[in-house]
Amino acid sequence: MNAVADAVAGGMLPGRVWLYSNYHCNLACSYCLTESAPGVDRRALSHDRMVEIAEEAHDLGFTDLGVTGGEPFMVASMCETVVALARILPLVVLSNATLFTAARIERLQPLAWLPAAIQVSLDRPDPASNDEHRGPGNFAKVIDAIPKLVQRGIRVRMATTLDPAVDDDERARLCHLHRQLGVSDDDHVVRPVVRRGRARTAGMGVDALAGDLPPELTVTADGAFWSPFGPTVRDGALDTDLLVTRTTRPLSTPAAALL
Repeated sequence: MNAVADAVAGGMLPGRVWLYSNYHCNLACSYCLTESAPGVDRRALSHDRMVEIAEEAHDLGFTDLGVTGGEPFMVASMCETVVALARILPLVVLSNATLFTAARIERLQPLAWLPAAIQVSLDRPDPASNDEHRGPGNFAKVIDAIPKLVQRGIRVRMATTLDPAVDDDERARLCHLHRQLGVSDDDHVVRPVVRRGRARTAGMGVDALAGDLPPELTVTADGAFWSPFGPTVRDGALDTDLLVTRTTRPLSTPAAALL
């Protein structure tokens, strides 16, 4: 085994490698880590580059992949990309679930037979309170998309990003909702707002330094970072406090630097 594989096997290094597929998004959420929106610089990783990273990660001894953005499915070829990635290593892809047309879900059908999950964001159990942070119509699109994915046999996780205003009753109603939609308790991910990106500008969330975050190698068009919470953007500028290396080729270079 190599040093990375030893570190992963020994529990010193998490097994997942994250890929920032792109930075642009069809939404502009109030607490977005990357200040993503329709008009921002795309800074995308190509299909071939993402597959190359996945193959290198597999060979180095990493065990899982994560894809995030931006909204990954703003990239026209993303359905085929995530299927290709899931054939290399188990995969979770984060999405706002607002772009899942019937045609796109059909292209994602192979994920039903692969070790893959789509992690969908839904923050509140009611349209008004959810859409206040995520944009008009978001709630309706998400609760329409989740059952369609589930019916196809595609595993769906639901991610809830909470602020302190969410009380126990809302949490209970969120859990009732995700069960109705076909998402199990084990696949409901609850996390706090992290004070980076737009959340820092708005004075929201909790501070998270390197010591608070697992060292999950994260690859972007700008370099490799300590964590998927690392390559964030504030006032249009990339945060580099959690930058590991600007070099990402070969993947063994940032992996060794992370170790």
